[in-house]
Amino acid sequence: MSQYTTLIDCDQLATLLQDGPTPVIFDCRFDLGAPDSGEAAYVDSHLPGARYLHLDRDLSGAQTGSNGRHPLPDRECLTARLRSLGLQHGQQVIMYDAQGGMFAARAWWLLRWLGHSAVAVLDGGLPAWIASNQALHTHTPALSAGSFVSSAPLVSTIERRELLADLEQGKRLTIIDARSADRFRGENETLDARSGHIPGARNRFFRDNLDDGGRFKLPVRLREEFTQLLGQSKASVSVHQCGSGVTACHNLLALEIAGLAGGQLYPGSWSEWSSDPLAPVALGS
Repeated sequence: MSQYTTLIDCDQLATLLQDGPTPVIFDCRFDLGAPDSGEAAYVDSHLPGARYLHLDRDLSGAQTGSNGRHPLPDRECLTARLRSLGLQHGQQVIMYDAQGGMFAARAWWLLRWLGHSAVAVLDGGLPAWIASNQALHTHTPALSAGSFVSSAPLVSTIERRELLADLEQGKRLTIIDARSADRFRGENETLDARSGHIPGARNRFFRDNLDDGGRFKLPVRLREEFTQLLGQSKASVSVHQCGSGVTACHNLLALEIAGLAGGQLYPGSWSEWSSDPLAPVALGS
């Protein structure tokens, strides 16, 4: 049985659940304005056998005031948490949410950060699952500890000091900002310390990766759009950021779907960058 490493559709997941091998499904629903609502929705109903991962508690680390709103979690803590939720080493993992994949993609990227390749996002998420008349469960599954252990990362990151050095040395990296166009321009900023964007960054709102039905665009379409955005740059020298390192993972997933692998995540993203009064800021488009 081949692994799913980017996306899985509802029919494919239903087949896995019926015929095996049994995957582990994680519900990643979340709302930045109501942090408890995703877990409450999970308790109300969820995909068969799904376990819940909370963006703040499970998929992020401790804030220091200068490391962004959603810093990366401790690798060993996240590994232990996944193991406690029953993940077996090498087992297929499926992530889903109800927000177009914005939180599921963060969890997808983190599993790859832990060295786990067999992880995919449910294309269309919960709305697609419901639309395809698939079953939902209301009971929380009984869990026993799994055997999952982390290994060498399959993805890479870059830190603020490295980006600052690159800006000083001539912008050899291509920075792609996944925030909405208005926040990128420096308008309507309500979440972070300053408005604007990292000088030289290019804007690719993460929702532009989706079609009108809330599913990811076809690989050939994503490849065309990202190739145009990257210009002469290779995907392997691209750096991806957003407000806090969450929706940037959506762009990284879209690149993988398009066959343009190798981009780096700037985990602190704009929330970290803007908290440094000495970090340069650009406004406008």
